[in-house]
Amino acid sequence: MIKIAIKKSWKKKLLLLLGGLLFGLLITEIGLRVVGYSYPDFYVADYDRGVALRPNAAGLYQREGQNYITINSDGLRDREHTKAKPPDTIRIALLGDSYCEALQVPMERTFWWLLEQKLEACGAFSGKRVELINFGVSGYGTAQELITLQQHVWSYSPDIVMLLVTANNDISDNLRTLKGTDQIPYFVDRNGKLVGDYSFRDSAGFRWRTSRLSRIGGWFRNHLRTIQLINYVQLLAKYKLSEWRNQPKLSTTLDQSTKQVAQEVSVENTVYFAPRDDTWKEAWQTTEDLISEMNREVTKKGARFILMVGSDPIQVYPDQEARQRFAGEFGIDSLVYPNERLAALADREKIEFLSLAQPLQTYADQNKVFLHGFGKEIGNGHWNADGHRVAAELIAAKMCSGEATTSK
Repeated sequence: MIKIAIKKSWKKKLLLLLGGLLFGLLITEIGLRVVGYSYPDFYVADYDRGVALRPNAAGLYQREGQNYITINSDGLRDREHTKAKPPDTIRIALLGDSYCEALQVPMERTFWWLLEQKLEACGAFSGKRVELINFGVSGYGTAQELITLQQHVWSYSPDIVMLLVTANNDISDNLRTLKGTDQIPYFVDRNGKLVGDYSFRDSAGFRWRTSRLSRIGGWFRNHLRTIQLINYVQLLAKYKLSEWRNQPKLSTTLDQSTKQVAQEVSVENTVYFAPRDDTWKEAWQTTEDLISEMNREVTKKGARFILMVGSDPIQVYPDQEARQRFAGEFGIDSLVYPNERLAALADREKIEFLSLAQPLQTYADQNKVFLHGFGKEIGNGHWNADGHRVAAELIAAKMCSGEATTSK
């Protein structure tokens, strides 16, 4: 009888404990919903590109800045667009990575949203309406952008295709050795021809992400705010650790700019050098081949191709002496080497070209303004609202002037 009583007591305690936990979770869930907290997974596994934006996802983004993000029904960080092009409309398809996806700022303050308005205002297309469609996805390299062009862009019948290259990671993103992941597709050279390598589909990681159990877990992650909060804390910790390890950081005030953090030359910084080994030679050659292939495809479709290169934080840091010290720390001859190399590619291939780093640097120096970063991380990270605004002005100035090409 005593043993039975003890068992009942433990069962009762266990039930009370479980009930208390469930009640606490319920209160937490209700509280998070009341305050409007929502941090879903914005991404989903993609059979061709490894990853893509999840259609109709919506929630807070809090890594840099804080914005409520919506993804449209076709998996674009954009408003809804019809597949059929409206009459008297010039359609522009934008390809790129996180600088185009731009979760860090409200949609209405992104460079591509502002660019659409500026192009209509300047009458660059004989009074026609301009519609820009954003295909940018964080983490994409040129390989995934080419696949996006081939499999998703043409259904929207664009007149212009714009590619924004992020110099500090796009080149390394295109080579498995430098990217360091087997969860995305790559292109490799086979007897002088680019061939897609989709072996990621057979990886254990991708099979798990596309499994039924993972999809069930994804449902809970995207519908329970408590799980989203836990997930956010874990992601934030990983992000901060990765940022601390890999990103060159400078002081956020000009009068303390000498206090930069010395570090080994990372993959992101190696891009400022001419290739020193076969790995980087392959990465650059693959990148250039992918851009050339993109240009050929766009031209074949009768559209106009424009290649743009953005800026890295150090390239437009608003203090020339700080930039020089950074370059000297690593023995870098030119912080715009990747921009200049892509300008040379554009010249060889007769591609319309715009490098944004140099004019953005001039603007930052003249106005003593940071174009990258938010809050305590000002000067590091992605374009902030000022960066997007000035980038839109520079691109619009080029397109509105009717210039054929420029590398300045």
